[in-house]
Amino acid sequence: MGEFLPGGMAGLLALVLGYLSGSIPFGLILTRLAGTVDIREIGSKSIGATNVLRTGRRDLAAATVLLDALKGTIPVLIAMKWGIGPAVLAGVGAFIGHLYPVWLKFAGGKGVATYIGVLLGLWWPGLLIFAVVWLTVAFVTRYSSASALAASVVVPVSSFFLVKGGMLLPLALSGMAVLLWIRHRANIERLLAGTEGKIGQKG
Repeated sequence: MGEFLPGGMAGLLALVLGYLSGSIPFGLILTRLAGTVDIREIGSKSIGATNVLRTGRRDLAAATVLLDALKGTIPVLIAMKWGIGPAVLAGVGAFIGHLYPVWLKFAGGKGVATYIGVLLGLWWPGLLIFAVVWLTVAFVTRYSSASALAASVVVPVSSFFLVKGGMLLPLALSGMAVLLWIRHRANIERLLAGTEGKIGQKG
């Protein structure tokens, strides 16, 4: 199998490393250590920071964002010594691991923080693009989900024009964007119905 991946066996190892890193459910671990409710039983039932925030613990939500981002960045930086191909695969693996962790029967988070972490490791200008689009859409609409969805589209499209040295990274970012949209399908339905909660809205 390794010979069919960028970087051969190094690519396969990077993919596995990324998946194992990404599948660490920091949101669940932190809330359990803090003795809060099981976040898989409240709100969206996701293990991500947004659902952690529903416990009322902003500190835990902030820590979850940071750790979920780092679990995307760290395997990318480790795999970078094997080349850009393995590094990209490490990032993809981390993102998939967060969305579908084997330890939680493949029921993970929605991927925004880990996506940001992968961008930081692979292509930092993409992170800046993501931030600008997110802030702009959030200012106009007050919808966090819409901001993330819009940014996840602009980043891979931008990468096709700005990234030099092949199509691997743009294609990987495009694939991750598709998965991010799939994981946000409930948010999309609420956005279309006009029932999605806005930033700062209580209840």
